[in-house]
Amino acid sequence: MTTSALYGRLVDDAGLFPPEQLDMAAAVARHRADAADGDPVLSHRFLCPAGRLPELSAALAEDDRFRLGLISPLEWQTLVDAHRRISAEGRLRLVALEGPLPAGPDLVTAVRQAADALKNLPYGPPPGFPQHVEIPLTDGWEAALDELVTVGLAAKVRCGGVRAELFPSVAQLAAFVCACVRRGLPFKATAGLHHAVRYRDAVTGFTHHGFLNLLLAVCRAADGAAVDGVEAVLRSTDPVALAAEARAVTPALAARTRTVFTGYGSCSTREPLADLRALGLTGARPHPKTAKTAKTAKTSTDRELDA
Repeated sequence: MTTSALYGRLVDDAGLFPPEQLDMAAAVARHRADAADGDPVLSHRFLCPAGRLPELSAALAEDDRFRLGLISPLEWQTLVDAHRRISAEGRLRLVALEGPLPAGPDLVTAVRQAADALKNLPYGPPPGFPQHVEIPLTDGWEAALDELVTVGLAAKVRCGGVRAELFPSVAQLAAFVCACVRRGLPFKATAGLHHAVRYRDAVTGFTHHGFLNLLLAVCRAADGAAVDGVEAVLRSTDPVALAAEARAVTPALAARTRTVFTGYGSCSTREPLADLRALGLTGARPHPKTAKTAKTAKTSTDRELDA
């Protein structure tokens, strides 16, 4: 299987989270099967909330070895307790940490509080250990990004969820992408990126950003595009055009892009792989008629939303 550097280790396993929301036994079994399959698009990192670590331990088989992405409030005592539990569990290896901002009078102060909690842990992370702080795109978010750069933490952006207001607009997401690229600030994304190409969910009525759209938005920004060009690719519902642009990304640009956009959590580990294969971006290329049909369907759906 050939995989461009643009997609390598792109998808974290967020099977415990909505809308998939697998029970722990099913999530562990799926992750175990994905690890055996070894697809290079998957990070093979299992995302688990700190409060569910005992449940995770109980579901593991004796020979399981999971790479753990811990989701936790960025508060000192919670982090200490989680670290102690993970250290005592020989089947888990902590490879990443992410969490929401603690409560604070403003976003910059909240970033400082999170940084203090992380800095004062009794056992610090190794160099290069990813620590992502979710920054809401509300007043002061750019100043919060500046503070993340100052304290040496990475960002996390929410791209959807169970309510309409959790989906950022194209303009908001484009501004965030451009701001991170300008600062050289790594970020990951969470929620809502269920498919490669922007689409409208027929059940909820929500329009979801596509993970390929987001990848190409970072590519464009890293290649010097203005914000309107970044917005345009985030707005696109044309899978044929998006796939062609992705195939034209050079290895050097792919590397610059993935230095900034480190990956995203997906509740499904099957759909991202299926979408990339259907677009001919990994594995065998689809028949041209398949791509044409997909283009027509997605564009028609988007027109319904705009109406």
